[in-house]
Amino acid sequence: MIKRLGKWDKSMFRLAKYLKKYKKQAIIGPVFKLLEAIFELIVPLVMARIIDQGISNRDTSYVLKMGGLMIALGIFGYCFALICQYVASVASQGFGTILRRELFSHINKLSYKELDTIGSNSLITRITNDVNQMQVAVAMLIRLVVRAPFLAVGSAVMAMMLDLKLSIIFLAVVPFVVAVIYLVMSRSIPFYKKRQSKLDNVSLVTKENLEGARVIRAFSKEEKERARFAQASEEVTEIAEKVGKISAMLSPATFAILNIAIIAILWFGGYQVENGVLSQGQIIAFISYMTQISLALVVVAHLVILFTKAGASAARINEVLDMTPTIIEGTKEIENGASEFQIILENVCFSYTGTERYALEDISLQVKRGETIGIIGGTGSGKTTLVNLLPRFYEATKGSILYEGIDVKELKQQNLSSQFGIVPQKAVLFKGTIRENMQWQSEKASDEEIWEALRIAQAKEFVEQFQEGLNTKIQQGGKNLSGGQRQRLTIARALVSNPSVLILDDSASALDYATDAKLRSSIKTSFDMQTVFIISQRANSIRHADKILVLAEGCIVGCGGHEELFEQCEVYKEIVLSQLSAEEVKDR
Repeated sequence: MIKRLGKWDKSMFRLAKYLKKYKKQAIIGPVFKLLEAIFELIVPLVMARIIDQGISNRDTSYVLKMGGLMIALGIFGYCFALICQYVASVASQGFGTILRRELFSHINKLSYKELDTIGSNSLITRITNDVNQMQVAVAMLIRLVVRAPFLAVGSAVMAMMLDLKLSIIFLAVVPFVVAVIYLVMSRSIPFYKKRQSKLDNVSLVTKENLEGARVIRAFSKEEKERARFAQASEEVTEIAEKVGKISAMLSPATFAILNIAIIAILWFGGYQVENGVLSQGQIIAFISYMTQISLALVVVAHLVILFTKAGASAARINEVLDMTPTIIEGTKEIENGASEFQIILENVCFSYTGTERYALEDISLQVKRGETIGIIGGTGSGKTTLVNLLPRFYEATKGSILYEGIDVKELKQQNLSSQFGIVPQKAVLFKGTIRENMQWQSEKASDEEIWEALRIAQAKEFVEQFQEGLNTKIQQGGKNLSGGQRQRLTIARALVSNPSVLILDDSASALDYATDAKLRSSIKTSFDMQTVFIISQRANSIRHADKILVLAEGCIVGCGGHEELFEQCEVYKEIVLSQLSAEEVKDR
């Protein structure tokens, strides 16, 4: 347990740099909390004097005077506590904001490989729940880490000053209290990291259900998904209950030991009062100090639990921050037209993390500027993987990819990405207006440029029918649009910046054949020197491409024109004939 605590403390210490901006609050808070604790330690002494001198002598003025002092101590302590609470809130919330921003920024620097390794559901949990745990830890660090130990030690010292012999009782019970705390901690600590991983699973189930709500309803799987979510939640609940049962022993066990100590103080202290060694007020002060020690030790125990949770969260946050992007930024700039071939792939192989099997193997290709490349193949043949390598979303495992004669590893990533306009398989739109979505890659794009892109993408007609035109609000994920409308808008978004290379990854699947044909024709006539990659399951969508790649099990099994491949490539011929009759192939 000590080793694990040390590891987690180190993880938390590494995140302390995000608290530098709030160094002043981190110092002021404990100082004022310390002052509050000092005043709290003085109160039992004042109470003892009220009993021994005021009440015993029936001196009302003395009682009032010392009572006023107690009230003043209480007011000042309350004010100091408020100041500490305020600065702790400022520091913890500011710390959380900076950490969350840094974590989000770092995640955006990671390549697809790292994102696939952790998973989006786990990243969401880490940037929300785990950061929240750290915020609470920072607040408690400022508010209680100094106060609780100081109260425990200070109460013991004050008790010793009152009577050294009687204070032996304090020293006798400390090992028992420490033993209880150790036993509870050693059994509860292992559950905390496990709980966070179970929360990742809850996030995953929630995300899948929200994104696939329509599919779930279409297949009437609501009950099954409810049961799946209930099971994921139950796993978190079970761990929380186990930890709760163990932690619930902490306060009763600690208070039982300390209450026994109080009984011992009353027993032995009574004899000393009777013998005139101690006064009644001093015994009351003794009990007050024992109560303060009891509360302080319980707070310390709960702080250990809290920092254990925070330590687990800090380790998970550092795991993300420690991830080094596999894609290292190059330094070279692209010079368009510098090479005869715009894109060259030389013996490229690629495998995903966790598998030795190649998703792409020995891929070689040369593409001239302005060419249209059609890519077709069965499911899982590597079509999307291939185009994801071009803008360097993934790093090729073997071989090299050249853009304008320069290896993409040597190019600035932003410079390379700006050359591509990408329309992914899943049409993704963001909450906001149509204009805001169209300006994602080109923030200064004018309305004229946007309308031209919409025209080419066959989206102008339906956008004009909206009452607010480009100012029409799009709901999250484009839920207020049809599948075909979303696809056309994502195509238009890619076209607004007039990219050198346009990648259409099965992005016309929701369009009818006529609209698909108009789209391809419009792109061809509007961008003479634009290189276009079209991935499609429809043979008609790629049959007029300058070059068609036929993929099977990650390998190129055919490359050439439509007629050539139909005659020479059995895989291509099989795909075409599964969609068109022999007569239709000849007629077209």
